[in-house]
Amino acid sequence: MKGLIIKSTGSWYQVLDLESRIIYEARIRGKFKLIKTRLTNPLAVGDKVEFQLEVDDIAWITHIEPRKNYLIRKAVNLSKEAHIIASNIDVACFLFTLKHPETSLGFLDRFLACCEAYSIEPLILFNKMDVLSEQEKAITEEISEIYEKIGYKTLSSSSYSKQGLEALTQELKDKTSVFFGHSGSGKSTLVNALQPDLNIKTSEISLVHLKGKHTTTFAQMHFWSFGGQVIDTPGVREFGMINVEKEELQHYFPEIFRTGRNCKYHNCLHLNEPKCKVLEEIEEGGIQESRYMTYLKLMEEADETGY
Repeated sequence: MKGLIIKSTGSWYQVLDLESRIIYEARIRGKFKLIKTRLTNPLAVGDKVEFQLEVDDIAWITHIEPRKNYLIRKAVNLSKEAHIIASNIDVACFLFTLKHPETSLGFLDRFLACCEAYSIEPLILFNKMDVLSEQEKAITEEISEIYEKIGYKTLSSSSYSKQGLEALTQELKDKTSVFFGHSGSGKSTLVNALQPDLNIKTSEISLVHLKGKHTTTFAQMHFWSFGGQVIDTPGVREFGMINVEKEELQHYFPEIFRTGRNCKYHNCLHLNEPKCKVLEEIEEGGIQESRYMTYLKLMEEADETGY
């Protein structure tokens, strides 16, 4: 029997029978080979699997089909291990909030680099636009222009004013999507706004620290009435990449890679090499300095962890 993992709580999974559309509680049978032993979980929401039914309608998962892509985060307190957040994704939506909570450009850039590394189409959502002043809205417009110039698609959204929801629906229709962002960035609220009958649990922002509370504690797939499905995920603090050489990192920053083709040396890493076109562009403002700083940070981490 063929199925789709729609919920993961650690040792148990929910698998959707792709033929009957019945959902079964499931466990793993046999050993699942983890990629380079760097991944802490053998299965993730979005995985396509084969399973068998036994007594009490318990499903035993016996095989996982090859993934077309996946996104990961670093495992807690284990810098050299990672946890798969979701797999087989068509579009990954990153909820950027200017405040309540504040999202850093570095966090956004890490997400985009991961999307580039694993061949996932990203969509940057400037969320909670209803709480911003005119000056703050102008700031988000400036950030949007920077990333659209690089080649990324952006949308402005608000679950309360309904801004951008119709355009977002068209982006998500008939696709497997996933929502990412800090806890409190409005992921579950936005899913509810797009389809109220899902009634996903949400939580208020902590007034003490102006950070979100972890409401979603595990990944789960929900099905849109307009076609397609979304994977709702816990708030992620840090994205990661595995098996990435530092020489490869420039491939995951499109504007750096494009400009780097004109460097004097073909193996230029854009650190302090002579006649480096990337460094020249940064000086002239053609490449955003914040993006380059994230690139340097990832280079450092590649040295430290061997990713």
